[in-house]
Amino acid sequence: MKKTDLEKQKALKTVGKMKQEGIPNRFSTDSGAQLDRREQRKLDQAQGLVSFPIKIKQTLIEEIRAQAIAQNTNTNDVVNALLEKALKN
Repeated sequence: MKKTDLEKQKALKTVGKMKQEGIPNRFSTDSGAQLDRREQRKLDQAQGLVSFPIKIKQTLIEEIRAQAIAQNTNTNDVVNALLEKALKN
């Protein structure tokens, strides 16, 4: 048997073992990391949130993301706060 054939056999054994092992919990459906779109939409509606796509300049997006990181929150909360502040004036 050639050396390349031996390497192929080793690789096939490894792949076979990997297929027999289960999916790690961090990647399985039980991990709860991601909701599907329908579930996420229901949660958003329960909180009174509505999708409102807009187009703004890249520089503003970068500033909003920087503020979100500085405040340790998400961009939606920063945009909500900025809009509320602007509309009150």
